[in-house]
Amino acid sequence: MARTQGSHSDITGPRIRAAALRLFARHGFAAVSMRQIAGEVGVQAGALYNYTPDKQSLLFELMRDHLQDLLAAAPKAAPGDTPLARLEAFTRFHIRFNTERPEEVFIAYMELRNLAPENFREIEALRTAYEGRLQRILRDGVEAGDFRVCDPQIAAYAVIAMLTGVNTWFRQGGRLSLDEVETLYWDMVRKSVAS
Repeated sequence: MARTQGSHSDITGPRIRAAALRLFARHGFAAVSMRQIAGEVGVQAGALYNYTPDKQSLLFELMRDHLQDLLAAAPKAAPGDTPLARLEAFTRFHIRFNTERPEEVFIAYMELRNLAPENFREIEALRTAYEGRLQRILRDGVEAGDFRVCDPQIAAYAVIAMLTGVNTWFRQGGRLSLDEVETLYWDMVRKSVAS
């Protein structure tokens, strides 16, 4: 059979991933078939296997790439940064990064249950690395006397859940700008850990 026009690997591979991302976010991983992904891309279902071994691999790669991008882009502490400054940078970064990637965030949080055990372990390790950065900020703030947090791990989970929740309601062009949302959430985060 002749190759579908535009099915070069550097074009078709990213299109398959983009289609899988859209469909998984819209319908859920379990409800989407490889045939649906192929139809979205405009290739035969069998052609997908030239780019990915299976649907599980697509899900894993989407989650892994999102979390690796998150870790790579997260702000690094500069010498002399206070825990308060680091916490503000983390808060603003998390909101902005995630609101620009709503489908990736939805999949990364809602589709964990559909990962094979070995894939789950790798994704969990990446999530733990990211959460660990916030835990370190909170511990440093407690040690400096800037924060009052009984359990930095639980506090980090709560802060990340609150910040990630912005994706469920924020829309560009709405009542608040993203800058205003960041500022309001920073105020809430700061007050929640204040000593």
